[in-house]
Amino acid sequence: MRIKRGLVSHRKHIKLLQSVSGYRMTKRKLVKTAKEAFLHAGIYAYQGRRNKKSDARHLWIIRISESLKKMDMSYSNFIQKLKKANIKINRKMLAEMIRFDPEGYRQFVDKVAKI
Repeated sequence: MRIKRGLVSHRKHIKLLQSVSGYRMTKRKLVKTAKEAFLHAGIYAYQGRRNKKSDARHLWIIRISESLKKMDMSYSNFIQKLKKANIKINRKMLAEMIRFDPEGYRQFVDKVAKI
């Protein structure tokens, strides 16, 4: 007696097609292309999660740099003075200060500039 896998394969295919239901054209209808699209989507999502962190850091640095230009100071000099003064504050917190507490940030930069 042979084993028939029709039911198992069908269930796998249905599960796959449900997971790609929002995709376009044949990627949501044909099992073979759907499987390939699903695998690629997983790779892109993994890369995207990594890139998101890098993009956020770039944004923080841009915000800090632009605010320092208005105060006649360069970003590299500012970071160098922070390290010299042994002040451990990350770029995310500096960017948040710029957005939500600009006066406090200005005072902080003035103190660091004197070092």
